[in-house]
Amino acid sequence: TSGMTEREQAPAGGPARTPRRWPIRLLQVVVAIGLLIAVWRGANGGDAVRLLQEAELVWLLVAVVLLSGQIFVSALRWRLTGERLGMAIPWSQAWREYYLSQVVNQSIPGGVIGDATRAMRSKDTAGLVPAAQSVILERLAGQLALLVLLAGGLLVNALDPTGPAWPDWLVTLLAVAGAACAGSVVAGALLARKVRSRAGRVIRDFATAARKSLLSREIRWQQLALSLATALLNIGGFWACAMAVGVRLPFAQALAVIPLILLMMVIPVSVSGWGLREGAAALLFPLVGFSSAEGFASSVAFGLVLIVIALPGLFFLRPRHKRPSR
Repeated sequence: TSGMTEREQAPAGGPARTPRRWPIRLLQVVVAIGLLIAVWRGANGGDAVRLLQEAELVWLLVAVVLLSGQIFVSALRWRLTGERLGMAIPWSQAWREYYLSQVVNQSIPGGVIGDATRAMRSKDTAGLVPAAQSVILERLAGQLALLVLLAGGLLVNALDPTGPAWPDWLVTLLAVAGAACAGSVVAGALLARKVRSRAGRVIRDFATAARKSLLSREIRWQQLALSLATALLNIGGFWACAMAVGVRLPFAQALAVIPLILLMMVIPVSVSGWGLREGAAALLFPLVGFSSAEGFASSVAFGLVLIVIALPGLFFLRPRHKRPSR
């Protein structure tokens, strides 16, 4: 939204300089590989491989269906969000662009490049700022729904006398994360009051877009339903992958554990969350009575299914116009 372009401004009379991002991308690949090796060694990777070899195909197909459904619902949510910001996004375009972003997110380090390119490709309908806001708000709505389900799952398990006993470190971590999120909202609200601040203007514009596309009376319940649906489909897809490798995880406990694992994928330091997700699964599954190897295998199966469901997006990589586009 600040007008930055892919190419930096060149000196007068000189060629444009393209920023070199490959060291960062390479570092993210190294981080993913390093984390996977660490989890492999700490979670008995041999047992995880055995569980994956014996995985039940039926449950993997269930995961494919659930996670494919998540793409369709997410595309509908983005289309709805964009329309409230003045964007005319046909259903076919929303579906195509979401598949394309999934392909990119699964193959390029960082995990958000696909969403950024989705905003760039859809800017012709209303401009770059509304396009970027629609993508950010659509993804933010999904993460907030995941947090809501996480809070509900933790509450249900806390009220269950036979439920798992959460360790102090996890309770402290969640409390600190919640306080940090609340503090960020308060800091943003205070910054937005500074009329002459550029950051304040950006925050105010973003807040206005959020009210129009997510919180207005005409749209809020549709957005809530779509966001909860995408979060549940994601959780259900991971749960089905766990069932495929023989982990009979009660769904009530899945609501408390799986959202924490999925939220780790938001951290853009690896490739599509690989390594971070497996580490979180290996760490959290023992809290609900399963081994680290079972958590590792469940997460690897989930990652592989994500790759499978993104494959149809390869079809949309072919040029749609003969005229070259920069």
